[in-house]
Amino acid sequence: MNFLFALLAGIGFGMGLTISGMVDPQKVLGFLDVAGDWDASLAFVMGGALMVFIPGFQIVKKQLTSPLFEKSFFLPSANSIDKPLVIGAVLFGIGWGLSGICPGPAIANISGMEDKVFGFILAMLIGMIVARRINAK
Repeated sequence: MNFLFALLAGIGFGMGLTISGMVDPQKVLGFLDVAGDWDASLAFVMGGALMVFIPGFQIVKKQLTSPLFEKSFFLPSANSIDKPLVIGAVLFGIGWGLSGICPGPAIANISGMEDKVFGFILAMLIGMIVARRINAK
């Protein structure tokens, strides 16, 4: 049952990314170019997502003691800003700014069969392997 809901959530997420234009690297780069020809349309996408998420999260947090299909919620336990978080955020931002692609849209964009997307996914996987090895020490 969990697999089915994860699949449906993934399909919904991919459809949302595609419909909103977030899988188009040029649209994302246009959004990130605040000093140039700024495309503010993705701000509305993000604002709309927050308008759904924030009240939904508050309702779930106050009214549910556990998820419907799990034993407990999996919430992050870390609440401090540390060096690994900052380094990761900087690397993520640089990669997103240079390519216009981030992990979710990259996976949703696999069907486009673009070399740039496959290059991004390869770089992302290499980064994950390197990070895992560094954290294992």
